[in-house]
Amino acid sequence: MSISMKTTSGKILASVALVGTAAAVAGMGTYGAFTSTTSASQAVTAGTVVIALNEAGAANTLNVPVTGLLPGDSVEKIATLTNTGNSALNSITLTAGTTTPSLLTTDSTNGLQLTIQSCSTAWTGTAAPYTCSGTTTTVLATGPVIGADKALAGLASVASGAADNLKVTTLLPATAPNTFQGAASTITFDFTGTQRTGTVK
Repeated sequence: MSISMKTTSGKILASVALVGTAAAVAGMGTYGAFTSTTSASQAVTAGTVVIALNEAGAANTLNVPVTGLLPGDSVEKIATLTNTGNSALNSITLTAGTTTPSLLTTDSTNGLQLTIQSCSTAWTGTAAPYTCSGTTTTVLATGPVIGADKALAGLASVASGAADNLKVTTLLPATAPNTFQGAASTITFDFTGTQRTGTVK
């Protein structure tokens, strides 16, 4: 009795052919699809947050040195602070510091005291004392001259393009004792504007 190998081989070949045909059909389905494309472009520009003091001169005397200060004396300086950016601000703060500390800046009671006011018009006068012919607003209440992130209230310059006419007054209290004689410090005034709160556009 013998086994026919021909019949078995034929079945195997037929099965292989069917598998190959199915794979070819599946491959055709992978490459065929309907498509549609549309597009748009959007220009995006970041806003600017910029505050600036006017140039040193008759309308900005913050950089003018002061000498011969005695207990009870006060010093008035003027400057214009402007929001030159294109964004509104949530707040403007002042950091007053020194790299040359002395009793003038380290004694918070008898040392220099700082007050800042704003005038709705330009301050008048070619030298101190300056006067305001408009409305005066207290921007910073009297306190020790040195301090970080002092909040400035009621400033118009939180709005883009607006400006504030500031008068910066430093007072040496009448209580300053003899130990203050000859004391010297250089004070820096750094104004910082913080952007408005984020919104949906």
